[in-house]
Amino acid sequence: MVQVETAQLTEECINWRNTLRGYRNELTQNRVRLQQVSSRQLSRDQLRTLEHLDNQLHIQLINIHDLKQAIKQHANTVGAEQANDSRLRDERYAAHEQLFDEYQRLDQMLDELREEFNRFLQA
Repeated sequence: MVQVETAQLTEECINWRNTLRGYRNELTQNRVRLQQVSSRQLSRDQLRTLEHLDNQLHIQLINIHDLKQAIKQHANTVGAEQANDSRLRDERYAAHEQLFDEYQRLDQMLDELREEFNRFLQA
């Protein structure tokens, strides 16, 4: 495995967390938009879709929070490990790659939810 600088790992963690903050804000705004839509007269199917979307937004907000916390803990561990020893262990690189995979999966899931949400609003 190519040795990556600690600063690069830390910078990636910061970027991921900033992006997740933006996603959190977007989903929070979307929940407010759903509340506004819910005040209108809706069909039974529309109400089911609205409830489904609200549930999905809630679940994804939890997923964002959990991933942000995991990334923060990882960054702290990388910093502590680097401070105690100039070389990071291979497990830390593997953990970083795993977090990146989780980040990408969540990003894809949020893209799909965004599309579903926008279709609902346009209908």
